[in-house]
Amino acid sequence: MLAVMDDWWAGFGGADGSRQRALLLPRLFFQHFTDTSVLAEHADGGIAAFLVGFLSSSQPGTAYVHFVGVDPGLRRRGVAAGLYQRFFTLAATRGARRVRCVTSPGNAVSLAFHTGIGFRVDPGDLTMDGVAAQRDYDGPGLHRVTFTRALPGPRG
Repeated sequence: MLAVMDDWWAGFGGADGSRQRALLLPRLFFQHFTDTSVLAEHADGGIAAFLVGFLSSSQPGTAYVHFVGVDPGLRRRGVAAGLYQRFFTLAATRGARRVRCVTSPGNAVSLAFHTGIGFRVDPGDLTMDGVAAQRDYDGPGLHRVTFTRALPGPRG
């Protein structure tokens, strides 16, 4: 994944941005969450999109989407929504009743995408850019918008 991230994020943030993205996806995610993460490939076998997610071990019934990336040439074509739907199905079959994720308060594209696929913004302790956010969620000054999406319960 790291091989495509700098290209997909168009070098955003330079070398520091590259290091920050790498820190968000350390090897442990690919060693320990491969059965709950989703990958889409181009016809030639190259990475087209990915979703890294897992079931929470400390919050039963909760799944978490940690990181998502889509080849810029495939954006706005339903690829990310398809990855999320596959993850929702997988998580629900393993007992999850809700999915959680976060984004940065100023990321209007992410906010619109997540609310568009059924996530609700959780209440926060401050408002940024008109959206409820969690103060210092990822450390001092690193405020985040948190989302929750309910999954369907068992049938029968």
